[in-house]
Amino acid sequence: MHKFSILVLLAAAVTGCSTTEETGAPPQDDRPNIILVMTDDQGIGDLGVTGNPVIETPHLDRFAEQGVHMTTFYVSPVCAPTRASLMTGRYNYRTRAVDTFVGRAMMEPAEVTIAEVLQDAGYATGLFGKWHLGDNYPMRPQDQGFEEVLMHRGGGIGQPSDPPAGENRYTDPVLFENGVEKSFKGYCADLYFDHAMKWMEGEHRAGRPFFAYIASNTPHGPYHDVPEDLYRKYKQKDLSNVILSEDGEKDADTVARIFAMVENIDQNMGRLLVWLDELGLAENTIVIFLTDNGPNTLRYVGDLRGMKTHVHGGGIRTSFFLRWPKRVKSGSKIDTMAAHIDVMPTLLDAVGVDPPAGVKMDGVSFVPELEGSAMNRPERALFIQTHRGDVPQMYHNVSIHTDRFKLVNPSGFGNEIMTGEPVWELYDLSTDPGESNNLAAQHPKQVELLEKQYEDWFKDVSSTRADNYAPPRIIVGSTHEPVTVLTRQDWRHFQGRPWAPDSNGAWKIHAEASGAYRVSVLLKSTQAAALSVELRWGEASWTKPVPAGDYEIVFDVDAMPAGPADVMAIVRENGGADYGPWHVQVERR
Repeated sequence: MHKFSILVLLAAAVTGCSTTEETGAPPQDDRPNIILVMTDDQGIGDLGVTGNPVIETPHLDRFAEQGVHMTTFYVSPVCAPTRASLMTGRYNYRTRAVDTFVGRAMMEPAEVTIAEVLQDAGYATGLFGKWHLGDNYPMRPQDQGFEEVLMHRGGGIGQPSDPPAGENRYTDPVLFENGVEKSFKGYCADLYFDHAMKWMEGEHRAGRPFFAYIASNTPHGPYHDVPEDLYRKYKQKDLSNVILSEDGEKDADTVARIFAMVENIDQNMGRLLVWLDELGLAENTIVIFLTDNGPNTLRYVGDLRGMKTHVHGGGIRTSFFLRWPKRVKSGSKIDTMAAHIDVMPTLLDAVGVDPPAGVKMDGVSFVPELEGSAMNRPERALFIQTHRGDVPQMYHNVSIHTDRFKLVNPSGFGNEIMTGEPVWELYDLSTDPGESNNLAAQHPKQVELLEKQYEDWFKDVSSTRADNYAPPRIIVGSTHEPVTVLTRQDWRHFQGRPWAPDSNGAWKIHAEASGAYRVSVLLKSTQAAALSVELRWGEASWTKPVPAGDYEIVFDVDAMPAGPADVMAIVRENGGADYGPWHVQVERR
């Protein structure tokens, strides 16, 4: 069951043939298909069409010219917050997804996603690649409206959420297909596009319009495993004019690897566009390409400044291209300010589906602009804020945008707490898109106006629910997920750096039913010197020794209570510091 139900808006009358008896095939729904492609850590300057003098992206360059290029499109400075806004049409501070790890990237299950709305309206829905809004029930993509899912866990391959034997593998990765762990052959981005195209073709032949969300984890790090031929190509190029860091020589190898991953994405986009032509789907398929935040190194961003995590333009302004030949004129540019929160309302408007009842949408539809209408919209402000920490802090690492002005306090993403008062910078983006001339001292009233708008916004989004920034609980013991794998991605850490070997944390869970549970504590090979493991579940605890060479310690508990609890494991060595496990697996017996 979905969280709400909508009437399907265009029924059998909107089909490509009158009866299945006449053709022997299912009736075709003539509503547009949707393909939403988002890459990971690819900056606005990582394309030829946006001015990069080195990178080769001919397919994306041509794609940008075939549709609409939105030139002032904004996202969050890091990935999970952008994804939460993209999926819900709401500011991420409403969704509980406030950061990228340690339980801060799990989205509230009650949030209504675009996949749920489209699914209830008769669309087939699929996700291929990165989700990053919760790895466990009820926060997985298959719990949030996606019928078909091929994904990795966590924020990327090469993180503590990697499954055993799948660590760091971009080539021949271990992925999760509809919740089942499987090994695959090939490069991860190629696999996402392959599976998406195969699935879309099946749904098309079955007569269903589809929504495919292809979210590659590339060109996010680690950078050790990239397409070798493309890496050699960029290693031979002079990258000095696209590297902005002080140690350009050191960064050249990393950027060569990143550009290899970007060109691989471009090749996959080329395959996708040819495939749409071959199936005759290009005319009435909405294809969107965007990136989730700024670049993951200091490199070319055109006339902007900054990178991933920054709230200056290079960290939050992204490429956004949309092609829909049936209704959108090719070769146009739109300067209207738009953002991630606008994608869901725009797509629902485009396909004729009402937004979910009772949900406050922060975004607006820009379908009129796409179709060339001159809109006289009231001026609005966009608010972009993200930083480390369990709870957002007012004024910390924030930017406020209007069509002309931008107010920003770049206090640093990595700082959990901002000390002192905000140090505001004000820029006139109409004449200074690179944010080089701070006008705050000359225009104090403009600063005051935007600061007041921001304060009202922050109070509003922070009061979405009573416990607005508490993480949602992972449900264990459910038939929806018989074996729950708890990783460092989703614990609330309290010791050491979140993912460091000596760190520890607790998972906030909710046992669906009381009874017998099996809890397996998994160690890494580097923890071979462990002597004992203590398991804590709420107020109860159990301790077991670790046999030499054993990396899985199993606790069978006969009377585990239902309801909420914090679960943690403490690994102890002789004379050494205590630390946390690698993974913990929970299942009902």
